[in-house]
Amino acid sequence: MIPELKKTAESKMQKTLDALKNDLQKIRTGRAHIGLLDHVQVDYYGSMVPVNQVANITLVDARTIGVQPWEKPMLQKVEKAIRDCDLGLNPASQGDLIRVPMPALTEERRKEMIKVVKNEGEGAKVAIRNLRRDANNHLKDALKKGEIPEDDERRAQDEVQKLTDKFIVEVDKMLAAKEAELLQV
Repeated sequence: MIPELKKTAESKMQKTLDALKNDLQKIRTGRAHIGLLDHVQVDYYGSMVPVNQVANITLVDARTIGVQPWEKPMLQKVEKAIRDCDLGLNPASQGDLIRVPMPALTEERRKEMIKVVKNEGEGAKVAIRNLRRDANNHLKDALKKGEIPEDDERRAQDEVQKLTDKFIVEVDKMLAAKEAELLQV
């Protein structure tokens, strides 16, 4: 019972960490990366599909993403979809390639982004602490029902706390890395 509980708590905490990593990747830095366009949807013959399903996305250089639609008629649609997304990007067509330069971040924008990053991190920490609370509540219930002895319950709570601490440290590392990335000029 206790090993299952720890395993469940750990896997849920890992999912929280993965979700945070995914959210942090969407926060734009001055650098280009192809994952930035993952949520951009384009009208493909009447249905909305992700841009990576109608075009080849590559990095031209550190600050430019190249988008090459597989069909010529999609060029304007893809360009419009990238321009209209909420990322503040300004794509430009060059033949059959759309160049998406990453605008440099202003100091004010960098500070705003850091606030967003810290907010995301705090949300992840709260989620991890909630998982700890749930695990501890399950342990207390098991103790009340007489399913586990008091010593095992205490030991398991200590282990859940260590797990929580480990994941909080991971969140802090991810936040520090993203902050450093945002502050890079």
